[in-house]
Amino acid sequence: MNPRFLQRAIALAAGNARTSAGGPFGAVVVKDGVVIGEGVNQVTAHHDPTAHAEVLAIREACRKLGVFQLPGCELYTSCEPCPMCLGAIYWARVDRVYFAATQQQAAEAGFDDAFIYQQIPLAPRTGASR
Repeated sequence: MNPRFLQRAIALAAGNARTSAGGPFGAVVVKDGVVIGEGVNQVTAHHDPTAHAEVLAIREACRKLGVFQLPGCELYTSCEPCPMCLGAIYWARVDRVYFAATQQQAAEAGFDDAFIYQQIPLAPRTGASR
């Protein structure tokens, strides 16, 4: 774990919050000690619920490397990844994830994903909608 990269993720998050371009979330993907992808929350700016910092950082890293998986990479993020981002991290095969704030701390700041975590253990219902 390199604190410099975690500080970069936090700085991205803080900068994004200051410009009101999105929520206070930032992420970087690192390979061999080099940042190869960065992202900040762009959900509201892009009208895209999938435009989370981690997803955007993964997309940039994959694009730069010309691959769809990131073995040998680490992801540093300002907050514990939500379930969607965690899924993207697993699909990308990132080796390690380091985060600054927990999901509980995010909830206390107004970013509460508890309803999603409550859905995960439920059995699927056929034909039912949310």
